[in-house]
Amino acid sequence: MKRLLGSWIFIITMVLIDLYVFQSLKLVTSSLSSKLRLGIHIAYWSFTAAAIILFLIIPYIQFEALPKFIRVYVIAILFGFFIAKFIAMIFFLVDDARRLLQWGGVKTYQLVKGETSQTDAISRSLFLSWLGIGVGGSLFGALLYGFGNKYRYRIEKVRFRSGNIPTAFKGLKIVQISDIHSGSLDDLQAVKKGIEKINDLQPDVIFFTGDLVNNMAKEMEDKIAIFSSLKAPLGIYSILGNHDYGDYVPWPNAEAKKDNLDSLKNIHAQMGWRLLLNEHIALEKGGASIGVIGIENWGARANFAKYGDLKKAYQGADQYPFKILLSHDPSHWDAEVCKHFSDIDLMLSGHTHGMQFGVEIPGFRWSPVQYVYKQWGGLYKNGEQHLYVNRGFGFLGYPGRVGILPEITLIELV
Repeated sequence: MKRLLGSWIFIITMVLIDLYVFQSLKLVTSSLSSKLRLGIHIAYWSFTAAAIILFLIIPYIQFEALPKFIRVYVIAILFGFFIAKFIAMIFFLVDDARRLLQWGGVKTYQLVKGETSQTDAISRSLFLSWLGIGVGGSLFGALLYGFGNKYRYRIEKVRFRSGNIPTAFKGLKIVQISDIHSGSLDDLQAVKKGIEKINDLQPDVIFFTGDLVNNMAKEMEDKIAIFSSLKAPLGIYSILGNHDYGDYVPWPNAEAKKDNLDSLKNIHAQMGWRLLLNEHIALEKGGASIGVIGIENWGARANFAKYGDLKKAYQGADQYPFKILLSHDPSHWDAEVCKHFSDIDLMLSGHTHGMQFGVEIPGFRWSPVQYVYKQWGGLYKNGEQHLYVNRGFGFLGYPGRVGILPEITLIELV
């Protein structure tokens, strides 16, 4: 009953927003021909009708049973259209606040002067209406354009300096990838090209920092061969992310969930990846060693489980002059690493995806995810400690990227 009530509250709210935005749409289309105006209005309300129908039927069907096109693209388009209207509404609210203040000023003046007005109506601002629809429409257009960016892998090059790096490791090439989310990947040829880009970099070692799947190990069944083709002479090392545990889908029993996780761990082994589970290993080169620590998922935010045990993984790692920590969630850095493990030189994370939406140009970086995660993409420093947050190889939810492209990180130790 409570769930049904919540659904109807959401639907009513959505319709009220649509009605509100529609008033400005009518204004900016008033000069168009009647046929064109009618077509625009029908298209506008068609999106709303489709969204309501989907919202009503999803609770009564198995979501995964829906065709993938509906699950991925139709829902993304409808959600994007709703967000665009919400953003446009901000401009309309500013306009209505202006109208209210102007109306109040006129009424006050009339009351003082004892005058009467021919009309109490204050028209909407055509400029603000166009601006709101323009911004909202541009956002919606950008989200549609972003569908084509999800496999445009960008190589981010970082030259990492530290006095703790042994001479034998100077010039070592590290490739980091993160957040593959194999259940979302539907163009295997495009994924293969991404893997080829990695191998073309000729990395000495590859680190994968979690979220191989969206929820289930079976998502990797048709992709094992692709990711098995990654090559690095010093090895490929991986950790688990929050999505790898199957925490976000229902299981018939605890045993089924455990079997899923065991299958996923076995897939890492099949691909030749060394999965680090709250432990560390030594990388050796030219008679010198550096430590690589890998922990299970550990997030500072309450809605993410803490499977990781850095204290356990660190034991014995103090012997290495340079230490790299693989930890999926970047919030771990401020919450525990910098506070209690000050000799960890570099932490590699993922998790945020840069929210797959933002702006990154010289001198300016912004993404909505920065209001949730202080460190969300790129290199960060705290004293002599560093954190690098990879923006993700794959995608989740929204099947695209706007401004934040899928990332392959090349880190060279210098």
